[in-house]
Amino acid sequence: MTAFILVAGAHTGSWIWQAVADRLRESGAQAYPVTLTGMGDRGHAAGPDTDLETHIHDLLRVIDRTDAAEVVLVGHCYGIYPVLGAADRRPERIARIVHLDAGMPQHGDQALTLVPDQAVRDRLLHRAGPADDDWRIPPPPLEEWQRWGSVAGLSPAVLARLAGDAVPQPVSTLTQPLRLSKAVSELPKTGVLCTANGSSIAMVEALVGLGDPRFQVLTDPRVSFFELDTGHWPMLSCPHEVAETLVRAAAGEGHRVAAAVNEQPAHLRPFLMDVPERTRERLGRVDLYLPDDLPDDLAEADRPRPAVVFVHGGPVHPDVRPTPRDWPGFVGYGRYVAGLGAVGVTLDHRLHDLADYGRAAEDIAEAVDLVRADPRVDGDRVALWHFSSGGLLAADWLAAPPPWLRCVAASYPILAPLPNWGLVDSRFRPADAVRTAGRLPIVLTRVELERPEIAVTVEEFLAVAEKCDAAVEVIDVPLGHHGFETIDHTEQARDAVERAVRSVLGHLRR
Repeated sequence: MTAFILVAGAHTGSWIWQAVADRLRESGAQAYPVTLTGMGDRGHAAGPDTDLETHIHDLLRVIDRTDAAEVVLVGHCYGIYPVLGAADRRPERIARIVHLDAGMPQHGDQALTLVPDQAVRDRLLHRAGPADDDWRIPPPPLEEWQRWGSVAGLSPAVLARLAGDAVPQPVSTLTQPLRLSKAVSELPKTGVLCTANGSSIAMVEALVGLGDPRFQVLTDPRVSFFELDTGHWPMLSCPHEVAETLVRAAAGEGHRVAAAVNEQPAHLRPFLMDVPERTRERLGRVDLYLPDDLPDDLAEADRPRPAVVFVHGGPVHPDVRPTPRDWPGFVGYGRYVAGLGAVGVTLDHRLHDLADYGRAAEDIAEAVDLVRADPRVDGDRVALWHFSSGGLLAADWLAAPPPWLRCVAASYPILAPLPNWGLVDSRFRPADAVRTAGRLPIVLTRVELERPEIAVTVEEFLAVAEKCDAAVEVIDVPLGHHGFETIDHTEQARDAVERAVRSVLGHLRR
């Protein structure tokens, strides 16, 4: 018999698992929803010294009392931290760990990263210590629960109960680092991804394909995945499906992510056009692709040229090689616009983690300053072209467009942080920033086969843009995929690139 030990996220208790537990028991399994110290109806048991270690010991007591042959630990959101800590102490008892819409915390990580407000995170980090009177973080009010994760699938009544029954979380459970040995890394794992909260198997496979070493562990055959088409609280929105998925996970079912060692990753495949080589100059993290008719002697240049700065997405681990500016897609775009008389600019910015958007924005601003200062470039005619998650980096430019910025382009962009991207500063929301973009031309390339979690941010952006009469041109790619320039070598895809480039350069030449 299998025993499922169910551990909830921040501010909640065992009550949220009631329907899931009932269905698991009906299937013949044991189910133990856990209320951690200080949570749910055990709020009275917490004190200033209640920390992550307290919650790990809560689970160890449950594991030690369980006599089932197989124990499956299920951690939702914050709950994955004590789950991993307990599994690391009792690896011989654990048959599988299930990450239910939860991340992949590593040794030394803090659950504080789950708190969506940067100001609150900073305040909690600088507390005086356990003796501080402010030793609990209050739950969010009803209208702010969506900041902690998508509430898709929850009825108003269920959401009201979620908010009404929530309790303050002991701060030290969030700030104490998770301590792990290598024992937990050897255990089978299953990720249950909630697509409405911004997770999907396609996104996992894309991260693995980028070559980020942090995600290579996901290609282990002992790791499986399921998707649920719902928000961040699936045990409340679709408990029957959750129970069924947990039973299947315990049986070793689920999608496996291939390492794809025999196949070239999508981002390293050839550009969809055969573009002639152009002169390239490398200046630190910035590459310039120069038109052939641009004189080498700057004094002889008849007229400086406009520039298009291409901004890659991410996060991209700093050890990934080649770096984005050497990926065929960006090289292709740089050469293409140079062949049409503009200076193509690619760069490597430091978006290595979701918390790095501020640093990446600084890198882009620095690159733009460098480009505009080049005497071969007309500093009053510059366009910025953002790709994928680099779309969030368009927010600053849309919010307050400088007079030299003639156009902002975006291809298959993410235009609002996904619901589970709590580390991203709220400043990086193009879907909000477009309200103050005025009549700045915006060229948006949209792919038909976009991942649903990304497509919804584009629709949000376009809805706001329409209300504020922003100057948005949408170019659609029929049957196009995310990253289509190196995936979809079709006439429709080539036509979309040609139209987008022609439009951007047209705005630069006016």
